[in-house]
This record gives sequence, C-alpha cells and structure tokens, in this order.
Amino acid sequence: MTVNIENEYENAAGFLSEAEYTKLAHDVINAALDHENCPYEIDVSLLLTDDEAIRELNKEYREMDKSTDVLSFPMIDYESPACFDGFDDMDELFDPDSGELMLGDIVISIDHCIAQAKEYGHSITREYAFLIAHSMLHLMGYDHMTPEEAAEMEKRQEEILAGLGINR
Repeated sequence: MTVNIENEYENAAGFLSEAEYTKLAHDVINAALDHENCPYEIDVSLLLTDDEAIRELNKEYREMDKSTDVLSFPMIDYESPACFDGFDDMDELFDPDSGELMLGDIVISIDHCIAQAKEYGHSITREYAFLIAHSMLHLMGYDHMTPEEAAEMEKRQEEILAGLGINR
C-alpha cells in the first residue's frame, strides 16, 4: 500500500504530530480497505491543507465557493460501491510501476478538522480518522446523496472507526 501524504498546512498548532497523523492515516485506510474487502494493494494520496486552499479546490472542481472539511477525488467509477470485480482486466486502474490500484485523492482541511472536533466534542484524532474513513468510502464508490446512502455510509464509517477503537 502506498499512501502519499503531503502536509501544506502551515499552522499546525493544536493538530497531531507528523508521526501521529501519518500512522493514523495508514491505520484508517487499511481498516477501510479491510472493511470493504478490497483485494488489491492500493495507492492513495492525502493532502492536508487549510480552509483557503480547500475552498479554491471546492470552487474549481465542485463550483462551490466555500471551504469544506474533506474532498474526495475517486479515480474509479464502480458499478456498485466497493465492487472490485473485473478490475484485473483494466490496466488503466493500476499504477504501471507498483501494480497498485489507484483509488484517488483525499484533501482534508485541518482548520475544519480542528473546529469540528471542538464543535462535536470529541478529539482531533477522532475527527481526522472520521474524515479519512468518510473519504475512503467515497473513493470506493459510496455516496450520501439520498437518506439511504447517507445511512449506509454512516454505518460503515462507524464500523471502521469502532474496529480501530476510535469512538465518539
């Protein structure tokens, strides 16, 4: 598994140390992949940034001129969520050098992460882990456009985090 983490967040006061956020990202990504029975080694990019940078990305890619907590950029269109059937015949989904399935990119606003942890009354660790689990589900084809989809994502997020002992 390759997780490319880039931290461009300049005001890290109150956030996790590099060792903590790196280990937690790997743990949550692995847990999400295991939960969804992903049969492949994967490649994911994770960008940690601030509200202004995520606002620009949100404006550019989603035409929404506001900051947000997390953006997900999946590389794969799934027939149904976490359905990895038939991928072996799709070379374009795999990194030619590593052979890993390229799931996509995650962008997290550390400003939002810190604020939401405080707002929801839980730790920054829990909020950061939640945002990664949420985004990983998006990278594996889940969405929350309907109440049913939202309930399914919420259930899976909580199961992933509970499996790691990360609770509210």
